[in-house]
Amino acid sequence: MTITRRLALSGGAAALTAGLPGIARAADGRVVIGTWGGDYGNLLRQNIDEPIVQPKGIEVLQDVANADPRKTKLLAERQTRRGTFDVACLSDTDMYLISQQNALQPLEMGKLSRADAIIPALKKPYAIPHIYSALVLLYNPAKVTTKPTAFADMWDPKYKGRVGFSDILYNTNTLAAAMAGGGGVHDYKPAEKMLMEMRKLDAKVYPSNEALAAALKSEEVWLTPMWLARGFMWKQSGIPVKHVVPKEGAYSIVFEAAIPKNARNLDNAYTYLDAMLDAKAQTGFARQMGYLPTVKDAKLDADLAQEISLSEEEQNRLVTPDYEYLQQHLNEYLDFWNKQFKA
Repeated sequence: MTITRRLALSGGAAALTAGLPGIARAADGRVVIGTWGGDYGNLLRQNIDEPIVQPKGIEVLQDVANADPRKTKLLAERQTRRGTFDVACLSDTDMYLISQQNALQPLEMGKLSRADAIIPALKKPYAIPHIYSALVLLYNPAKVTTKPTAFADMWDPKYKGRVGFSDILYNTNTLAAAMAGGGGVHDYKPAEKMLMEMRKLDAKVYPSNEALAAALKSEEVWLTPMWLARGFMWKQSGIPVKHVVPKEGAYSIVFEAAIPKNARNLDNAYTYLDAMLDAKAQTGFARQMGYLPTVKDAKLDADLAQEISLSEEEQNRLVTPDYEYLQQHLNEYLDFWNKQFKA
């Protein structure tokens, strides 16, 4: 995990006082956000931290890591009085798993001035929805000359050595394989056979989304399952990709934010969540990263909406996660991904 230098320095003082009697969760003038780095962290700064939160006199500190270290920290700290994060960002699947472990505060919607703007279908009692998209199949139209229609097209032998996966998206990659093999959100088991067949086809696994993007740009990789929003952003940067909503179904994802039970700066955390729901901030994410807004009053330009939205027919192919199934089986499929598919 990477922690910004300012956070590391300020964290030292907190560590000295954490165990002293009489030191409870006193608020200070900052808010600590557990988030991803890279594009997401940069866009938080550009659209939320600097224009909305910092002018209120609140210093924003990012604790940067991939999702798994953040989940581990949330669970490890849930019994302590003073946690690391004031706000934790995770995908909807991961957030559900953490909520089931009693690590998050129930949200007081009355403290969010933007609560009524949230799209009703995306509302949850333990997290706010920030942005959302769908898992699609990206392909290089210059190399994949017959437009694909399904995740199953990745298993065509003519694409041997040209399919790539982002390692941090092991869960959604496994789901894509399961769907290609006849399974789905309630049954990942077919993925095992499909992934072992993909291994024989010399699929490549990259450590991050950014590394996969570089492989797409160099045309080392021609096809990959990826969020539609990422595909839009990569296309805007000159990477030669188009997308197709697979006929097996498009897995929806919502990136969410929540307040840990032991957040130190509770009022500042609510201020930050409210800023994440700001209509202008959400359209900024859509314009720069391609994720759809989660609030009703965020208006997109027609050209942008055409690029990142789904048609009515495509929306009918959206599938939502089975959170309970994932809670029961996620570690099993992570082990399979690491110990058999990648081994």
